[in-house]
Amino acid sequence: MNNIPTPFLPLLGDGKGRYRVRIVGNSGSGKTTTGAALAAILGVPFIPMDKIFWNPGWRESTPEEFQAKLRDALAHAEHGWVVDGNYESKSSAIVMGQVTDIIWLDPPLYVYFPRILIRTILRLFRLGTPCAPGCDERLGEVLSKEGILWWCLSNHTPCRAKNTERFRVMGVENGTDTENRKMRRFGGWGEDVRAWLKDVADMVTGSGQKVKAD
Repeated sequence: MNNIPTPFLPLLGDGKGRYRVRIVGNSGSGKTTTGAALAAILGVPFIPMDKIFWNPGWRESTPEEFQAKLRDALAHAEHGWVVDGNYESKSSAIVMGQVTDIIWLDPPLYVYFPRILIRTILRLFRLGTPCAPGCDERLGEVLSKEGILWWCLSNHTPCRAKNTERFRVMGVENGTDTENRKMRRFGGWGEDVRAWLKDVADMVTGSGQKVKAD
């Protein structure tokens, strides 16, 4: 394993067996599912930023509240962490200063929009886990231009454009910023993500680097 060129390792880490991973992508692209699976493999805390940002009744945290809660969560994950979510203006300075790996989930819209539609329907009928405790979906809001479905559709292109530029700079193999090549992109139907998670598991098992979550 030690003879594998660094860009071809499934995760870079900090060279000391610590992995601090951020997962980005549009709503519904699979960030939470992938993040939870990755955190379980690494044995580190999974920190969904939605749960930090949203308070019961869809009350937003102030920037100061959000940043304080995020810093606290990261501080209690000294052996590494997996964070999912965007929240660029509120979290970037905190997370990006520590991150060792960035995973961009970029499936086609026709692949993940049906998933977010099904997820939303399940949440409407209280059959699915809400994005944060006490934040139940309501039909009127779901169907409005402020709802998650419209957000998913309207944010697909801007999200892809933003991460395409970031990938150009930080791509793990060819990023123009040679000191910060730490970003990977996964598109398609999900097979590549599943294969990558298996590679991570094999790497962790082979290196003995898995640690217990705090």
